[in-house]
Amino acid sequence: MDTKTIILGTAGHIDHGKTALVKALTGMDTDRLKEEKERGITIELGFALLSLPSGQQMGVIDVPGHERFVKNMVAGAMGMDLVVLVVAADEGIMPQTKEHMEICRLLGVKKGLVVLTKKDLVEKEWLEMVTEDVSDFVSGTFLEDAPVLAVSSVTGDGLDELLSVLEEMVSEIVPKAPVGPYRLPVDRVFSVKGFGTVVTGTSISGQIRLGDDVSIYPKGMTARIRGVQIHGKDAQEAHPGMRTALNLQGIDKEDVNRGEVIATPGSLHASYLVDLNFLYLASAGRPLKHRSPVRFHVGTAEVVGRVLLQGDELVPGSETYIQIMLKEPVAVLSRDHYVIRSYSPIRTIGGGRILHPIPRKRKRTRPALWTELDVLAKGGPADIIGYHLERAGVRGLLKSELAMRSSIYGKRLARELEPLLSSRKIVCFEEEGQRLIHDKVYRTLKKRVLSILETFHRDNPLVRGLSKEELRSRLFPMAGVKGSVFQSPNHQITKSPNQRLFQMLISDLVKSGKVAQEKDLVRLSTHNVTLGDEEKELRSKLELIFKKAGFQTPSREDALGRLVGHDKAANNIFDLMVREGIIIRLKDDLYFHHSALDKIKDTVIHFIKKHGELSINEFRDLVGGLSRKYMIPLLEYLDNQRVTIRIGDKRKLRGELKN
Repeated sequence: MDTKTIILGTAGHIDHGKTALVKALTGMDTDRLKEEKERGITIELGFALLSLPSGQQMGVIDVPGHERFVKNMVAGAMGMDLVVLVVAADEGIMPQTKEHMEICRLLGVKKGLVVLTKKDLVEKEWLEMVTEDVSDFVSGTFLEDAPVLAVSSVTGDGLDELLSVLEEMVSEIVPKAPVGPYRLPVDRVFSVKGFGTVVTGTSISGQIRLGDDVSIYPKGMTARIRGVQIHGKDAQEAHPGMRTALNLQGIDKEDVNRGEVIATPGSLHASYLVDLNFLYLASAGRPLKHRSPVRFHVGTAEVVGRVLLQGDELVPGSETYIQIMLKEPVAVLSRDHYVIRSYSPIRTIGGGRILHPIPRKRKRTRPALWTELDVLAKGGPADIIGYHLERAGVRGLLKSELAMRSSIYGKRLARELEPLLSSRKIVCFEEEGQRLIHDKVYRTLKKRVLSILETFHRDNPLVRGLSKEELRSRLFPMAGVKGSVFQSPNHQITKSPNQRLFQMLISDLVKSGKVAQEKDLVRLSTHNVTLGDEEKELRSKLELIFKKAGFQTPSREDALGRLVGHDKAANNIFDLMVREGIIIRLKDDLYFHHSALDKIKDTVIHFIKKHGELSINEFRDLVGGLSRKYMIPLLEYLDNQRVTIRIGDKRKLRGELKN
């Protein structure tokens, strides 16, 4: 199938002949509802397939013109490549002509033409006057230089010329590339006997194939594609711009609704807040106040929400940044177009493009939170990538998460990341998952490591270093603390960052010579334990206590209790002696002087070499009748030191000591 698929949409006031024009061009009546046929007005979106003289096919979306159904018109306009602004020659420009034109402008429609219908009902002079009025109306808009054609859907006059113009315009349209996640905003849901649930819409990005899994956003349910139809014909895949029907396996009709999005699993996130670049139309007439209720239209969804402004109100004609707080979540991407309509009376008041699909709440008391949106609105790809990674803090972002936030995908994202990674403006600390962190955050973390160690050494001058686990817990105490570099999106407290990030930090600091790592201890490379006279005296006293004790060793508390008035210093000296191996801890609160353990090791080796093995009773005799409280830990110590090996109730020497 030709992947150059074009969607042609209609726009215009009620009863100006949009549906009749579509029928005259395609032979299809897009009014399918009984009520539409009885009342003679379009209520729902209608769809048809137009074959041009060259054989090129176009999907046609016929939208309602009545003011009560403008929300349906907005849903249809989302996927338009070309718009036909329909104006009845016998009436001219009317209210919905203006509103539909504003909606097309806000939704980013860039190409189209004007068709004056009902040519057969007016005189030539009247037609010329209406044509002039229409030219004035579209002046300064995207239709300023567009063709203006007059036709009659009844007699067929002008239709051949219209088809010829459409042919020429279609040839100039560049097909949408299937980049990014697949997305289809749902505009219809129904059941087909023997097949199950079917959803329809216009595919707006990515591609989907028969048998692929999809998710239904914002609710997150999953389904499998059982069937694909493009313009009513079976197909293997769908691309952007195609009028698409998907048969969903494993989903009931009640599980999916109009306004939801069928998308690649994991590609979207639901949010009640969205950052927007907002044009408040001059035609709105009155200021828009902070927290005003509005109707937010994006894709095929209409959600009630409140506008959050930087100030108290916004005057008509203003363009600024706003945030919208919604009653129900939406799943959108940055750069998606949207429309806002007033809550009551209902009319289009503005729109624009989405800047951030899952932002934090922006407060009026913090102007910097608003000015930073300049980056998302006006910055280049590198600036936008940097913004999202810096805001992600220590957690960083997977490449897939970065793509979702920035709407930069695939090869383009790889191209943008390459110079940032090579220049170390961005650091990748998880090769498998491609998790990225901003260099500003990374450098701040390194400074924080040095600061933690500096403070620790100052408070504990007799301690060689800080354990890696303790250092990591101090570095990432609460990764969502407000106002810190550790803050995560939406102010949520995150779990400790990946262990690989911490290890990378330590490795980089060791390579730079600023930090030294000794087994499980980390210290500043400039830190050395230096004992003063008082500390030296305390160490001598402690060593003497344990030396004299031999195998009848005191507990730590008992030993320190003999050094009255030196609690903190004595504790530090004790820990230092343990780290230096002068005092050795066997288990719990059982400590021995190293000379006692050396002595028992030599004694046991000598005994076993002479007798071949050692029993518990023989060991008791060797150590002067010690109780089991001391004996068992001593024997286990010798086993752990690989001096002996237990075989039944006896000990033998290991390895080369056997001989």
